[in-house]
Amino acid sequence: MSELIYPHSEVPAPGAVIEVAPGVHWLRMPLPMALDHINLYLLEDDDGWWIIDTGIALGDTEKLWQQIFDEVLGDKPVKAVLCTHMHPDHCGVAGWLCDTWKVPLYMTMGEYLTARSFSKMTVDDLTWTTEQYYRGAGMDADYLDNMKKNFGGFGSVVKPLPGAYRRLEDSDYLTIGGVRWRIIVGAGHSPEHACLYSAALNLLISGDQVIPRITSNVSVSPMEPEGNPLRQWLASHQHFLEQLPSDALVLPAHNTPFYGLHDRLRYLVQHHEDHLLALEEACQQQPSSAKELLPVLFKRELDANTIGMALGECVAHLNYLTRRGQLRRDTDANGCYRYVSVDETLDQRLRMSGHEPDEAPMMV
Repeated sequence: MSELIYPHSEVPAPGAVIEVAPGVHWLRMPLPMALDHINLYLLEDDDGWWIIDTGIALGDTEKLWQQIFDEVLGDKPVKAVLCTHMHPDHCGVAGWLCDTWKVPLYMTMGEYLTARSFSKMTVDDLTWTTEQYYRGAGMDADYLDNMKKNFGGFGSVVKPLPGAYRRLEDSDYLTIGGVRWRIIVGAGHSPEHACLYSAALNLLISGDQVIPRITSNVSVSPMEPEGNPLRQWLASHQHFLEQLPSDALVLPAHNTPFYGLHDRLRYLVQHHEDHLLALEEACQQQPSSAKELLPVLFKRELDANTIGMALGECVAHLNYLTRRGQLRRDTDANGCYRYVSVDETLDQRLRMSGHEPDEAPMMV
C-alpha cells in the first residue's frame, strides 16, 4: 500500500476545534478505552451548526460539548445532529444534544432502529439463543454466566434517543452552508453506516467506514448468528472505490485526517482476504472452532473487554468462508461448530499469496 498522507500535525485540544476546510471543523471527545478518542465534526450552515457524531455518554463529554457551545458556535445555534451509525461513541449523547437544542436527529433507518433496539436490551435478553451462539463458537458456560453478571448494556452509555428521526438514504443530498453533501451508505461495521461527501470540497466524512492505521470491527453478534457482515463490508469498499475520487481528504472517526482513500480501501480489502486465507489454512490442518481460531486473527493477548468483539470478528470471517463454499461447518456432540477447509484450490492460493495480516481490527 502507498503511504497515506496526513496533512495535520496537531489534533484538537479538548473543547477546541480545528478548521480543516471552509465551514468544516474537527473536534475530539475522549473514550474510556485503549482507543482513547473519537473525532467529531461541526458543519457551519447559514443559520446554525450541524453536529456530525456525538461522543459517548460517559465522562466529560457533555461538559466538553458545553465548552464548544460557549466558545465556538458564536451567535449561531445547533440546528441538527447527524450520527453516522449506532455505536455508542457516535450516538451516545445524540438524545441529549437534540433535547438541549430541540433539533432533529438524522440517521439511516437501519442505524436508528438498531440503536433504539440495543438501548432497550437488558440482561433478560441473554436467552437460550445467546447461549447457543457462544456454545457454537466454542465458549464454555462460564463465559455467558460472566456476561450476565457484568452486563452493562448499550443503554448504560447512550442517552435515550429522540422518539423521531429524519432518514438518510444512499445518494441523498444535504445542503449545508451552500455546500452539497452526498450521503454514501456502507455496511458491515454496522447496518447502514452513513458517510458524507462534498465534491466541491473534495472531502469525505467517513465515520468508521474508512479509518487509517486501524481496521474497523466487523462482527457477527448473537442477535444475528448467521449474518454475513464481511460480505457487506467488502461490497461497500468496492462501492466507495467506484463512487469516490482517490484524492479526497478523508475525515475519519479515529486517528487523523488523511489523503489516500483508494489505497486505504484496497489495503482493507486485501487485509481481510489475507485473514480469510489464513483461516482456511488453519482449518486445513484440523477441524477448529471459532475460539480455537482466534490466534489466527489476533496476535496480541485478548482480555475480557476485547474477546467478545474478537470472537464476533472471527465468526464473521468463518460465516463468509462457509457461504463462499470454502469451509464446511460441522457440529460436534457439544453443539460447537467446527470448520474444515474444503476448497481444492487452497494449496495453489497459498503458494501464490505474498501477503501477511499485519493489522488488528479496531475494538469499538
